[in-house]
Amino acid sequence: MTSEAVSAAGARARGRVKTRVGVVVSDRMDKTRVISVERLVQHPRYKKYVRRRTRFKAHDEGNTSHVGDKVLIVETRPVSRDKRWKIRTILEKAR
Repeated sequence: MTSEAVSAAGARARGRVKTRVGVVVSDRMDKTRVISVERLVQHPRYKKYVRRRTRFKAHDEGNTSHVGDKVLIVETRPVSRDKRWKIRTILEKAR
């Protein structure tokens, strides 16, 4: 097998990459950002949609994002005890 075939087979075996869009809520750590991701969940009994928030610690190599920025994060290998996500792009800068 060529190296291209091996990498293509490995990508298929690993499956789809998880991505989330969220807002930076903390930029106080070096190379780490806390991202708040919001999702809508339907209440089991009352059927009303309720907002749920999850906070992820994401790796930001260049310290380029700041509080209020809307970012796209992708799941990656563990970088530290809490970090399993990496900031791929800044979608919208904070005003």
